[in-house]
Amino acid sequence: MTALHEKESQLEGSFVFTSESVSEGHPDKVCDQVSDAILDAFLRADKYSRVACETLATQDTLVLAGEISSRVQVDVETIARDVIMRIGYVHPNQGFDYNCKINNYLHQQEKALEANTGAGDQGLMFGYACNQTKHLMPIPIILSHKILLNLAQVRKAGVISALLPDAKSQVSFRFVDRQPVDLQTVVLSTHHQPLGNSDFIELKRQINDLVIQPAIEEIESESRHHFTTNQCSIKINPLGMWEDGGPASDTGLTGRKIIVDTYGGWAQHGGGAFSGKDATKVDRSAAYVARHIAKSVVASGLADECLLQFSFVIGEAEPVSLMVDTFGSGKMSERSIEELIRRNFNLTVLGIIEYLDLRKPVYLDTAAYGHFGRTDIEFTWEEIKELK
Repeated sequence: MTALHEKESQLEGSFVFTSESVSEGHPDKVCDQVSDAILDAFLRADKYSRVACETLATQDTLVLAGEISSRVQVDVETIARDVIMRIGYVHPNQGFDYNCKINNYLHQQEKALEANTGAGDQGLMFGYACNQTKHLMPIPIILSHKILLNLAQVRKAGVISALLPDAKSQVSFRFVDRQPVDLQTVVLSTHHQPLGNSDFIELKRQINDLVIQPAIEEIESESRHHFTTNQCSIKINPLGMWEDGGPASDTGLTGRKIIVDTYGGWAQHGGGAFSGKDATKVDRSAAYVARHIAKSVVASGLADECLLQFSFVIGEAEPVSLMVDTFGSGKMSERSIEELIRRNFNLTVLGIIEYLDLRKPVYLDTAAYGHFGRTDIEFTWEEIKELK
C-alpha cells in the first residue's frame, strides 16, 4: 500500500467523538441524588420497598413526587436537605441551598409488596463494554467524569476556594478504527463566586494545573491505546465568568442525564432513566446486568467490544429478546456468545436482582459521575465473571 493510499485508508476510519459529563451540583444531578438517597433510605429500612421517586429543583424550592410501597416511613425532607448540604449548596442568599422550601407529594401506593416475578413495564435496555480503558469503558466519558471528580475534590478540600458546585465538562477524541488516537478538545465550565478579572485568570490557571492536567495524565496511564495530547485545545469557562448557577438559575429534574449516566453516547440507550427507581424496575436492573455481562465478555477475551440489548414485556419474567453485537471484534460468533450468556446468567427479573444483590442501599453513589466504569466505588455490576 502506498503512503497516499494508507493515509486515505486511515481517514476513512477516522472520526471525532465527543462526550460530556456534569457535576454533582448540576441541577439535574441534584435531583438524581435526592431521588436515589430517598430510595436508599427506604431500602435500608425495608429491602422490599418499591420506590419511584421524582425530584424537581428550582430557585429556592425542591419538589418531591412519586409512588412508594413500603412497610416503613422515612423522613424524606431531612434526607433531601442532607444531600443538598453534602453537594455544597450551603451559601445563603444565592437562590438555592439546603434550607430551601420542600414540597413533598410522595404518596403510598396501595398494592401488594410481595415480589412480582415479572417486569413491571415493557422496555428495552442496553449494556456495553470495550477495551479502550482499564475501566472497559469509552474513553471520552471516562475523562469527562474524571475532570469533574477532580474539580469536586479541590472544591470540597478548599484548595480552590472560589468554586461552587455546578459544572460541566466536555471531551473530544479523534478515533481511527474505533480506537482513540488524539485528544483534541477539553472544555470545563464551572460555577464560581464573584471574582475580579485577575482572580478569574488565576482561577482558570489553577483549574488547568490542579484539575484538567492531572485527569489527562491519569487517563493516559489507564488507556489501553496510546493517544496524543500535544495539540489539545483546553477551554475553561469559554463564555467568561459564571456566577449564577445551580437550581437557582436552571431548573433540574430527575432522569435528564441518561447519556452522562451511561456511555456518553458511544453506545445506544434504551431511554429509561435510573435514579429514583428500585431494582424491580427493569430500566435500572436490566441495564446494570447488561453492563455486567458485556464487561465480562470483553474481560474474558471474547471480544474487544460488546453491546447487548434486552427487551422486556410487562408481566413476563424473562427478556423477550437478547441481541449481541461485537462490531466485528468477536473471537467467536455473536450467536455463540448469546448462547454462552444464556447458559451462564439467570435473566429473569428476580434472578437479576438476586444475582447483583440489588436490594441493598447502594444507589446514591451512582447518582453522580456515572453508573458504569467506576473504580472509586465497588458495584456488583462492575465485577467480572469469567466466561468460557
